[in-house]
Amino acid sequence: MRKERILTIDDDPDILDVLDLTLSEFYDVMQASNGKEGLNLVETKSPDLIICDYMMPIMNGKEFCKALKKDILLQHIPIIMLTGKGEVKDIVGGIEAGADDYIIKPFEPDALLARIHMILRRTVRSLDANPLTHLPGNASIMEELQSYIDSGKTFAVCYADLDKFKIYNDTYGFEKGDDVIREVARLLILIVKEKAGNNSFVGHIGGDDFVFIVENDLSDPICKKVISEFDRIAPEFYNEKDRAAGFIIGKDRLGNKVKTGLLSISIGVVDNSKQKISHIAQVSEIGAELKKYAKSFEKSNYVRDQRSGQK
Repeated sequence: MRKERILTIDDDPDILDVLDLTLSEFYDVMQASNGKEGLNLVETKSPDLIICDYMMPIMNGKEFCKALKKDILLQHIPIIMLTGKGEVKDIVGGIEAGADDYIIKPFEPDALLARIHMILRRTVRSLDANPLTHLPGNASIMEELQSYIDSGKTFAVCYADLDKFKIYNDTYGFEKGDDVIREVARLLILIVKEKAGNNSFVGHIGGDDFVFIVENDLSDPICKKVISEFDRIAPEFYNEKDRAAGFIIGKDRLGNKVKTGLLSISIGVVDNSKQKISHIAQVSEIGAELKKYAKSFEKSNYVRDQRSGQK
């Protein structure tokens, strides 16, 4: 079973040692000595929880919280702020910056463990999130789909995933693959929120599969923008040699050597403008068919369901 990952940030090595001794039996512990170093670790290692001192050099706890909460893929990670005894202004400053809880030094190890357990349990319960992107996961996707179906409004469900991703992952490794998935998540959130605002939803089904739901009239421009932006950044995922060549050599699912082009993105769009959608399975089935068809073009594109039914 995977241990939950906790990042501890403090410029005092003795505090880091105490935290490591307290936590390492139950959690996978990472350490940083200032907020800037901690932020770099968060962006690459995606901890489940952060324990951060308030007073630190280079980037203090308040600055760290503000920087983290600005990032759409990292803002859901809970933060416990460590502060000196009686420093009320530190507590208020940390909470205003986005800390989820605080604990005063010196702390009781059992009290800290209880606080961590409570926050992690609350986070899992309140945020059905993909651990890599922190986007809503399958339970939230199903709930959101049902909500749109029940509303009676016209909407479009857009299923997106990457083409040639397995070969990329096998060639460049899982860490690089995870970086690509995080960038796709970031791209979808920025574009969907920019064009559709709060009347929209972005979820992560798993792996390189995503879904976003918007008003039907907005789905075409959003899909076009997603495709153009993804194609613009896709070459950045490759080394200079592969980028110049425009392809990589890898193995397909049968173990055969294949030459494959750079990553692309395919989107299948299911909407209820011409047909009645009455249940979630109907959307999923049509979306899977459309995505499969979109992938046959070997380049980034989107396809829309053209069938009609009784409204």
